[in-house]
Amino acid sequence: MSDFRSLLSDSSLHFFDGGFGALLQSRGLPPGVAPEMFGVKNPEPVAAIHAEYAAAGAEVVTTNTFGGTRFKLDPGVDARALNRELARIAKRAVDGRAFVAGSVGPSGHFIAPLGDVSFREMVAAYREQILGLAEGGADLILGETQFDLAEAKAIVIAAREVSEQLSRDLPVGVTMTFEGAKSLTGTSPLTFIDTMQNLGVDFLGTNCSAGPEQIVDVVRAMLPRLSTPLLVQPNAGLPELDEEGRTVFRLGPEDFARQCRAFAEMGAKFLGGCCGTTPAHISALRAAVADLPWRRPVPPDPSPLVLTCRSSSVAFGGENPLVIIGERINPTGKKVLADELSQNLHAEALRLATEQAAQGAGVLDVNVGAPMVDEKTVLPALALALSSRFELPLSLDTSDIEAMENALWTQPGSPLVNSISGEPGRMEQLGPLCKKFGAPFILLPLEGRKLPYTAQERIAVIDRLLAQADSLGIPRRLVMVDALVLTVSSKALAARHCLETIRHCADVLGLPTTMGLSNVSFGLPARELLNSSFLTLSMGAGLSSCIANPASRRLREAAAAAEVLLARDANAGRYIASYADWTPGAGGVGGPASGAGGGAGRGKAATPGEAVVMGDRDGLISLIEAELAAGADPFALVDGALIPAILEVGRKYERKEYFLPQLLRSAEAMQAGFARLEPLLMASGRAEKKTPIVMATVEGDIHDIGKNIVCLMLKNHGFEVFDLGKDVPAAQIVDEAERVGAKVIGLSALMTTTMVRMEDTVRLVKERGLPIKVMIGGAVVTEAFALSIGADGFSRDAVAAVKLAAELSGRVLAQ
Repeated sequence: MSDFRSLLSDSSLHFFDGGFGALLQSRGLPPGVAPEMFGVKNPEPVAAIHAEYAAAGAEVVTTNTFGGTRFKLDPGVDARALNRELARIAKRAVDGRAFVAGSVGPSGHFIAPLGDVSFREMVAAYREQILGLAEGGADLILGETQFDLAEAKAIVIAAREVSEQLSRDLPVGVTMTFEGAKSLTGTSPLTFIDTMQNLGVDFLGTNCSAGPEQIVDVVRAMLPRLSTPLLVQPNAGLPELDEEGRTVFRLGPEDFARQCRAFAEMGAKFLGGCCGTTPAHISALRAAVADLPWRRPVPPDPSPLVLTCRSSSVAFGGENPLVIIGERINPTGKKVLADELSQNLHAEALRLATEQAAQGAGVLDVNVGAPMVDEKTVLPALALALSSRFELPLSLDTSDIEAMENALWTQPGSPLVNSISGEPGRMEQLGPLCKKFGAPFILLPLEGRKLPYTAQERIAVIDRLLAQADSLGIPRRLVMVDALVLTVSSKALAARHCLETIRHCADVLGLPTTMGLSNVSFGLPARELLNSSFLTLSMGAGLSSCIANPASRRLREAAAAAEVLLARDANAGRYIASYADWTPGAGGVGGPASGAGGGAGRGKAATPGEAVVMGDRDGLISLIEAELAAGADPFALVDGALIPAILEVGRKYERKEYFLPQLLRSAEAMQAGFARLEPLLMASGRAEKKTPIVMATVEGDIHDIGKNIVCLMLKNHGFEVFDLGKDVPAAQIVDEAERVGAKVIGLSALMTTTMVRMEDTVRLVKERGLPIKVMIGGAVVTEAFALSIGADGFSRDAVAAVKLAAELSGRVLAQ
């Protein structure tokens, strides 16, 4: 066969394989054994499945390496060697009839700050796996069934590092799985698309989670800015139980193929299947779309540049609203901030971020440059703290290249690099970093010591820097131009030349622009008046963003009015919402960035309860200390503040106002608060006895992220949790429940092949005649399955699990 890249650019639809685990189980994979280890020792059934998919018309088969990282394999297993061998098995099986995609699944861990694995550590683990796959002959890498944006990004970076190490152009694709409109950690389909396209992936898409009809909306949500070939791999419907209690997917090949035709019509380039699909499904799929060519979707919003964080995107240019890049996190002239940064403390920076988010900033500029500040350490630490607290992309502002790289290693999405100038060597050093991390950058038209005054001079520098970026393979979608504002008090025509530069970038180069707005009025009175007037003129010329103080009321008013006049505020909706009650001098409540995906800001917590809701761990401890110093009763703090607050967090999660990152932050803050108060509660002799509960992931299953989150939430609601970990036999679970006097056992399973082991525990509890309730949960578990095995309850998520555990144990939760 030709190179896989030829498939990316032709006019045809192409086909991946389908499900693997259930097929392998039907051919000898025992419960509790990792498919990867089984495959190495038993290559024949693995090879047979690959061959059958190729014979059915799959042009790409995926290796049996979904769990092939060091995080999931047993200690002592050589991950690189294992992946190398499994790739070789696939290559031999298809014998040139299909391409081989190296399958890279989730690690089972979260990247900091959600978990305890650093971004660098995650990339190193994936690099080890991908190196083995490449050495085994994999034609491409497929990061599949990802649910966290940072981990998906780590796979892409690792694959690129392997390509560089082997001097081999290894195509990379990533698919993410979504629960409704978001992934598990709160990423929307469009933000996933934006981030992956900034990274330059070769193809991307979605897989698993549901059948074709259930994920149509996910695919549709990817289309507004999609320009990369799309892969769609649904399940064969939703899982059900057959008469023998086995998990089955009942959507047959013909119905599956018929439903998947919609994805080809929407512009998908690659089609395949996930759980429950077989070679017969792939064969039927090929036949169902045989009459369709591939037509690349034309995005209705071809925005030239997008910044992202884990949960949102901010688009620049075109018909998108002006974005205010908040300038306040800068120690120049701010003694408190400078003093804190010199000690690597973040309270003042977080306060400034909170204010700017509330005032409508769409992006937060982060500059830590001050005497006695070690930027190499402080910038990444602060960037990590900000990205864990705020749903806004960051602009990393430093001239220290090592500090910039360290900060880039902390970001799950696509931050902005501020900036790359014509200083010798700067493009050569920073440009490749921006490409590697998918980080757009501000191109600053400066060369040497002379400031380019005229528009022609600036445009000449811009052209030279763009040519340099092109030669380094840096895509134009990552470039934003600083129009370079000079003060009109010393250069009378400075504003005109700036406007001409903006027009050239927008109309000729098709690039978004930004500016340090307040420079224009330096040395003049009534600076805010000049700044806002110049902003209006600049927006008319095509300005995309400005670096400014979002607290300026006049600035927000001017921008909001200009959006209406430029027909970028549909039916003046945002303007009316912010200024319906406006009177001269009164101002409005919003700003342009509120329509640019900036997200709402949150004020500083004033009470312990607010700190829990906001997930402000440090703030909570300070507030608790203040309350105790004032004579507050520890029990009153728990019952009257902390517990109601964590219940409100649960309600926000159920209403989809909060997602996993916010839930975890609040739960961890709550734990810290309890840890501070618990000694006082115990010393008083009035502490309530906790209800014991045993938690475990069932035998054969090594996934425990969901269980760990449930355990954390249970502890916050007064349960004494005995967490047995993962891959736990039923006898051990029941023995421990008897030993500690547990009223409830909670079981977790992620895979359809292991969920059946839940019944072992239910049966053993009944055989021993124990008065213990069993509740179950996990990605593949359903209420029908719980009823079929005799479990006492089923919960879909951590919040529901707490309520169910309380109900089963007879506890009454506060309302």
